[in-house]
Amino acid sequence: MADTKQPQLNGAYYGPPIPPPARSYHRPGRGSDCGCCLLCTLFKFILSIVIIIGIIVLVLRPNKVKVYVTGATLSGFNLTGTNMLNYNLTMDVMVRNPNKKVGIYYDWIETRAFYDGERFGYYALPTFYQGHKNTTMLYPIFDGQNLVVGSDTQGRFNTEKNDGFYNIDVNIYARVRFKVWWFKSNKYSPKAKCHLRLPLGAASNGFTETKCDVDI
Repeated sequence: MADTKQPQLNGAYYGPPIPPPARSYHRPGRGSDCGCCLLCTLFKFILSIVIIIGIIVLVLRPNKVKVYVTGATLSGFNLTGTNMLNYNLTMDVMVRNPNKKVGIYYDWIETRAFYDGERFGYYALPTFYQGHKNTTMLYPIFDGQNLVVGSDTQGRFNTEKNDGFYNIDVNIYARVRFKVWWFKSNKYSPKAKCHLRLPLGAASNGFTETKCDVDI
C-alpha cells in the first residue's frame, strides 16, 4: 500500500477570503449646495459693483462745488443792552457744479448765520438735484431775534457800527450724494464757509461778491 504524502504547510493559515468592509456613500443634500452657490454668487456680484463704483470715482475724481454769495442785504441789525440781537439778512447764493460727468443730489441743506462766533439764525433750504456743469441759485433769509452771549459782543458791535460795516459769517451745511451714470455714491457732508462784510442797508451800497471756502 503506497504512502500518501501530506502537503507541507509554511505555518500560515489560508482560510476562506474575507470580504472588504462595506463603504458608506453619503451625499449632502442638494439644498445645501444650492444655498452656498447662491450666497457666493450674490457676494461676488456685490463686490463687483463696489469695485466698479470705486474705479469710476477714482477715475473721474469729482471736483468740489463752487459757492459764491452774489448778493446780500442787511436791512436790520441791532444789538440791545441785554445782548438781544435783532436782524434781517437776505442773501443770493450761487452753487456751481463744475463736473462734466457727475451729478449731485442735495438730500439736506441748511444755512446758519454767526456773529462774533455766536449763531444767531438758521434757514433750511429745499432739497434738489444738480446736473453736471449746472448752476443753482439759493435764497436764504434770516429774520428774527436771538440772544448772543459773547464775552465782548457789545464792544465789537459798537466798533463795527461806527465803521459802518458788520462782519457776519454764514455757513452752508449739506448732505450730498454723487451720481455717475446710473451709480450713486454714499452720502458726504460738505460745508461752505462764507465771510461777509456788510453795510446796513441796500447791498448795492457796498457789498462785493464773495467766494466761499468749501470743505468735504
